[in-house]
Amino acid sequence: MLLSFSPVVLQAANEAPVDMSVVQLVPQEQNGITYLSGGVGQDESQAIQQVKGYNLHITFSIGPENKYLSGVDVVIQTEKGRSLLSVSQVGPILYVKLPADKYLIIASQNGHEKRGTVVLEGTSTGTVNLHWSDEP
Repeated sequence: MLLSFSPVVLQAANEAPVDMSVVQLVPQEQNGITYLSGGVGQDESQAIQQVKGYNLHITFSIGPENKYLSGVDVVIQTEKGRSLLSVSQVGPILYVKLPADKYLIIASQNGHEKRGTVVLEGTSTGTVNLHWSDEP
């Protein structure tokens, strides 16, 4: 699913009041790892960007206009290759709570894979944007 909101534009607007009556953000858990996925529509996008407590923020985008992209399958592995989280049809924003370590993020959408790495240390937040250059 392609959305017409640019991550850059929404980042600037994320402090605006959010109509929480239309936002359905529900934390999920897998293998002891808590995650939150969403960002479809402006209110949900602003709401998820205001959530605290997740130390890995992943955004999926596509094309020259950096359109938000949802429907992404994601696997997060430790540096040694152990899978910690495997989720389907998430995005365009995925927040995850992980212990400090180095991680490999493998995302696929319509058979096209993107990879990223992140090192989480202390109380810092890791931010990863996985971007597909061409729209399908």
